[in-house]
Amino acid sequence: MIGFSELTTALMPHLILAPIMLPMFTAALMLLLGEERQRAKLVINLASTLLSLIVAVTLLKWSKMTGGAASMGVYLPGNWPAPFGIVLVLDRLSAMMLVLTSFVGLCSIIFAASRWHRAGVHYHPLFQLQLMGLSGAFLTADLFNLFVFFEIMLAASYGLLLHGSGSTRVQAGLHYIAINLAASSLFLIGASMLYGITGTLNMADLAQSIPGVAAADRGLLHAAAAILATAFLIKAAVWPLNFWLVPAYSAATPPVGALFALMTKVGIYTIVRLWTLMFSSEAGASALFGGMWLICGGVLTMAFGAIGMLGSQRFANLAGYAAILSSGTLLASAGFGQNELTAGLLYYLLSSTIAVSVLFLLADLVERWRNDGSSFSPYDLNEAAPFLTPELIPQAGSNFDEDEEVLVGRVIPAAAAFLGIAYLMCTLVIAGLPPLSGFIGKFAMLTALINPLGMGSSAGMQLGSPGWTLVTLMIVTGLIALLALTRAGIRVFWASHARTAPRLRLVEALPIAMLLLACILLTVKAEPVMRFTQATANMLHAPGTYVNAVMSARPKPGPLSPEQASGAMENATGSAQ
Repeated sequence: MIGFSELTTALMPHLILAPIMLPMFTAALMLLLGEERQRAKLVINLASTLLSLIVAVTLLKWSKMTGGAASMGVYLPGNWPAPFGIVLVLDRLSAMMLVLTSFVGLCSIIFAASRWHRAGVHYHPLFQLQLMGLSGAFLTADLFNLFVFFEIMLAASYGLLLHGSGSTRVQAGLHYIAINLAASSLFLIGASMLYGITGTLNMADLAQSIPGVAAADRGLLHAAAAILATAFLIKAAVWPLNFWLVPAYSAATPPVGALFALMTKVGIYTIVRLWTLMFSSEAGASALFGGMWLICGGVLTMAFGAIGMLGSQRFANLAGYAAILSSGTLLASAGFGQNELTAGLLYYLLSSTIAVSVLFLLADLVERWRNDGSSFSPYDLNEAAPFLTPELIPQAGSNFDEDEEVLVGRVIPAAAAFLGIAYLMCTLVIAGLPPLSGFIGKFAMLTALINPLGMGSSAGMQLGSPGWTLVTLMIVTGLIALLALTRAGIRVFWASHARTAPRLRLVEALPIAMLLLACILLTVKAEPVMRFTQATANMLHAPGTYVNAVMSARPKPGPLSPEQASGAMENATGSAQ
């Protein structure tokens, strides 16, 4: 019987192409179906996304099976060697992001199956094209194809944002489209300048070329990198370029908002990938260029996100600002260029993305519950407390149990209890409080900041003002997020009465439960997950492994013509004699 490792090895490296080709073919197939075939499209979309998740998990396991350069899967679609042809690369980081994308996508489409997928046309093809663009961005190994996949991802997101129509979505969509078109223009300008300086757009080749750039061109190289980074920072929602995010994400339908939680992480992924390759400690005069800018931008973004959460009351706006707060934390942490800190960063990336996705889905259920006929009852300051006199003595005829004891409250409906528990867990993860995965991620980053060489090995090292600023902000913003989310939770779950029980469908509760279960698994399996993220961080900060794997990949030999085959046979026979 063929084992998992043998089967996966036999399918490699062609399996690397599956996360891109599968959603592309699925979208093409669904475009052939009429809009009246919504149920068939839903089934196809679910099956394809589930299959993508299985493929992503398979690739993740393969990346863990082997070590060193062998764990880098390199695929040459055009059978041309790097840097001349298109290259796709699978490593631990890209495999992790593929699993996260497929999992959140699966939960999103399950939630959309309740009703949202019928709110407009072409929802399912656009959804698959979105997954295609995300997967391609994580797998590509050159800047030009990164731009191509970014445009595929953005073109699909334009349609998904406008799905369901309405003036609010159109207005937010126009702002979203305008800012992303500007970012795409900066992307092209920066990539063109880099190509003019180095003569290549292959990421591994860029890592080799940058240390040898002439001193006269070094300033132009840094300007090109800054322009390119600005495009990625816009997508990562850095302050002050993130004014578009909250209106756009909150205006989108809830399952689309949950999927969009991945969009800011694409910007984070790209910055971490390119910065560790192009400006690593081995980049000569350009080593660690821009690190302080990442720290400053991340810190300001954290402050903006926390203040935005404090000033918001709608759940969808809270989710948008939570995404900004998460991006700021990741950006600031990435700027230090430390292995231990990057490992905690990657763990926190998984946890925070899942929590923000849950909050977008909960926003739909809570808003529907609040506005369904008997929403909030107006509060009268002169009204006596239920079951109590003004002297806080139980009123005559109050609701007593069999033992003549006053009931403290009524039985909470199961749906309301589920929403409350889900919101509580989401709050703990976003605020970074124990015992869930958000606390583990923040604790890992704080530990790495204070002890960059490990516990017991960092005595005498000065953290510096950037480090102490980040430590302080991580704690303070966590408290602010807790305050904002607690206030919103009290207003929704406690401060109203005489409300009907929420109506919750299984397809709405299932994806929320799946996402929260993932947070619990991240907590329970924190030790092996942190080992994985630590190994990933070590490979990122030692770019030689990535560069050697890409540049040493050789095209597969083509089939021989009859004359060549005959000549090869004669040569072999002559050698044998």
